[in-house]
Amino acid sequence: MAVVGLGSIGGVAAACLRDADRHDVIACVRRPIERLTLERPEGTVTVVLDVLTDPVDPRTVERGPVDWVLLCTKAQDTDAAGPWLRALCGPATRIAVLQNGIDHAARVAPYAPGCAVVPSGVYYNGERTGPESVRLRHVSADDLIVPDDPDGRAFARLLDGTSLRPGLSDDFVTLMWRKLLVNAVCNPLTALTRQRQAVLRREDMRELGLGVLEEAAAVGRAAGARLANDEAQRIMAQILTFPEEAGTSMYFDCLAGRPLEVEALTGAIVAAGDRHGIGTPLNRTLLTLLRAVSDAATGGTPA
Repeated sequence: MAVVGLGSIGGVAAACLRDADRHDVIACVRRPIERLTLERPEGTVTVVLDVLTDPVDPRTVERGPVDWVLLCTKAQDTDAAGPWLRALCGPATRIAVLQNGIDHAARVAPYAPGCAVVPSGVYYNGERTGPESVRLRHVSADDLIVPDDPDGRAFARLLDGTSLRPGLSDDFVTLMWRKLLVNAVCNPLTALTRQRQAVLRREDMRELGLGVLEEAAAVGRAAGARLANDEAQRIMAQILTFPEEAGTSMYFDCLAGRPLEVEALTGAIVAAGDRHGIGTPLNRTLLTLLRAVSDAATGGTPA
């Protein structure tokens, strides 16, 4: 299998899979790295990596097609990962998408026509703590959740013997909207305040978060998710169980001056609200602020 993207999510996945040593794992990265140290509750380990750095290199071509690709880039980097998918995928390749947001299959399909796509809700907290080190925090009973279908069950079996605990869902639309609700609060508010999740314990931030969630839950119901009437309160209560010292992907990207995963998260909520005629003033305000931060990181022209 190939793990494309060795950031916080991909780094944890690759290290866990290599530590279990049940599969031939290839790490596809921009810069070469020989080993990776994984800090986790079960104990710290260091694994040696089999690394490819160029999707058009003859060595890459020789290794493909693989049985599985774990796509672990940020959603906005899917296009940049396209050459890896074209090099590593064949008719029988299955692609597990470990990205935030919704509509995983539609996002990936243009780069690997005909391949089975397994969307995944990622719940573990991964942190890149150094060039050759990552940290895994378990924040829920399941570290990842995939559809309860043949491809989803096959992916879950890949993780047997690793530190990652997969779960299965027969209502993946609802599950992904619930994950999107979590991200709608945690990512924007930690990024914009440049604080870890402890900031969400503030009463004023909790009130803002609830307002964001109420809007997003209304959009999710219109999109077909089976969300409870008190879903916003339930999600907020869940968020407050997360470790105060945990960061988020947008938080780390903001500190590093990288573009933010804004369109796949807050942008997806606002766009869906527009399609269904549901107002999202709080989410739209966050979207404007996040786009400004992201544009500043890339030197892009304001929208």
